[in-house]
Amino acid sequence: MRILAVIPARAGSKGIPNKNIRIIGEHPLIYYSINNALNSRYITDIVVTTDSEEVKLIAKKMRVNYKDRSKELCADNITLDSVIFDAIPKDQKWDYIVTMQPTSPTLTVETLDSAIKYAIDNELDTLISAINKPHLSWSEVGGKKVPNYKERLNRQYLPAYYIETGAFVISKYAAVSPSSRIGNKVDIYEIPEEESQDIDDFSDLLSAELSLKKQKVAFYVNGNNEIGLGHIYRVLELADEFYSKPDIYYNYDKTDPVVFGDTTYNLFPVRNELELYEKCKENNYTIFINDILSTTTYYMSGLKSSLGKNAKIINFEDDGEGSLLADLVFNALYSNSTQSNTYCGELYYVCPKTFLFFNPIDIKDNVENVLITFGGADPQNYTDRLLKIVSKDEYKKYNFTIVLGKAKRNVEELMEYNKYKNIQVLYNIKNMPELISENDIAVTSRGRTGYELALMGIPTIAMSQNEREERHSFVCNENGFFYIGLNPDDELIENTLKEYLSLSMNNRKELQNKMLQHDLKKGRNRIVSLIDSL
Repeated sequence: MRILAVIPARAGSKGIPNKNIRIIGEHPLIYYSINNALNSRYITDIVVTTDSEEVKLIAKKMRVNYKDRSKELCADNITLDSVIFDAIPKDQKWDYIVTMQPTSPTLTVETLDSAIKYAIDNELDTLISAINKPHLSWSEVGGKKVPNYKERLNRQYLPAYYIETGAFVISKYAAVSPSSRIGNKVDIYEIPEEESQDIDDFSDLLSAELSLKKQKVAFYVNGNNEIGLGHIYRVLELADEFYSKPDIYYNYDKTDPVVFGDTTYNLFPVRNELELYEKCKENNYTIFINDILSTTTYYMSGLKSSLGKNAKIINFEDDGEGSLLADLVFNALYSNSTQSNTYCGELYYVCPKTFLFFNPIDIKDNVENVLITFGGADPQNYTDRLLKIVSKDEYKKYNFTIVLGKAKRNVEELMEYNKYKNIQVLYNIKNMPELISENDIAVTSRGRTGYELALMGIPTIAMSQNEREERHSFVCNENGFFYIGLNPDDELIENTLKEYLSLSMNNRKELQNKMLQHDLKKGRNRIVSLIDSL
């Protein structure tokens, strides 16, 4: 079977000068259609019809034929049908002619070949690429605007509405004439929307550039009562920074999928690292992000082998030996590192999006409201100990808000403290910045919540949940916190709380000023820029 691809690419373009030879995604625009034709399993011959010397040069370098297009066939009023007919060698027999416009750079060869096979298998005269884009639309009839629908429905319930793309028109040779490429037996081939980009104006150029550079991203993350849920929260924040939908993997022996909340990201449980490696081999990820604490060289070597040499690996909070094999490591909770691939400190803290809309609190004359929150897990049960303290009569004049995370184990038991008028126990809340802004001081652990409280300028007492948290450097006295160590006794906790409840306005302002001297809102931008630079 002989199948000819005809690629029309004239020199003139009023909308975008030099359109067909503009560099987009590291190649001239014309490159993509030629490359798809070269890599097709079905296309046997290729001809580029053009009046552009630059396009001819590119065609020769890519080792495909070109047809000199006459000046008459380059006029604005000339239809593509006559251009395609003119370019077909008439001294040979053809089964199909495939028109491939260079203005569709995001089309994949897999989709092209699938369409050609569909046309052959169904003995079609013509197959046209299109996307299904149902929308509420209107027309003009007799000078009056009228709807093209009988009933207003959500888009997913509207009937199919196919819009042609310039990706391809597959026609039997007998159906091609100077005035048409449409035969009697016609069908539409629906292509993915991300492959339907037509370059008509400068905004299309930008959109196509982003599509061509789009990375295939995956995360591996775990969170539970022992290691907390900060890793989960950070991954869900970072996933929103990519112009694609990353896959998120987790070990189902370590992580309950409930902790991911109502996310619409694709979640994939794996039993072990070997299963994760197999998934990586299948999916050809270009960026892989670990948020699993310390990695080993064994794990990282296996991951690199599974991903391939062009993939980049980024690790968060990794102080294990495997971190040396990562392309980038971010440790916002630590102050420094000797490794050249590692970026440490508060400059790389990932601020939750909702906190960007809130300003620091106004320091009041006296402390009235106290926030107690120990992240998603609280393995030391500091919450339980503090609730026993603040439920005493001597604290009745203060209002306490206690936030329990999704990995806290005895939630129902702690909810019983809601019987006290001055105590409010909340579980798995969604409005953390709003809640923080209503308080005068706080008590927390030495993890990411400390950054959130610093953003809001809340004078805070802090304690570590484990030996690892003891090494977290940001939450310290120098930065406006009162740090009282790992597993302090109840007497120290209560005495420190009493001291904070009685702090003067000026003292609390001094603590707030220390907190606000740090730039905590631009970390996500720094991280994404460094990943992009890879």
